[in-house]
Amino acid sequence: MTEHPDLPELQRRLARFAAARNWQPYHTPKNLVAALSVEASELVEIFQWLTPEESARVMDDPDTAHRVRDEVADVLAYLLQLCEVLGVDPLAVLSAKIDRNERRFPTAES
Repeated sequence: MTEHPDLPELQRRLARFAAARNWQPYHTPKNLVAALSVEASELVEIFQWLTPEESARVMDDPDTAHRVRDEVADVLAYLLQLCEVLGVDPLAVLSAKIDRNERRFPTAES
């Protein structure tokens, strides 16, 4: 079984990768948000003209599945870099958002 790195380790790897290439001056919040938007759009493009049924089976085709995984990785990479630059803990803010949504949209049992 492959061990999965944690988010802080992935953020450190991304930071080292950028530093080794002297990319930090370009990793401003504005640029990272723009890059995140571009990568999210590239993910959308894969699904753009698919029916709901086709989109549910998108991972069945190895070439398309590879493209989806690559774009998901790009989106996550830019999001993690943005969080690092802004000092945002992505897991903490996600947890807080889920808490707010659970209060905002209670179930019938709540």
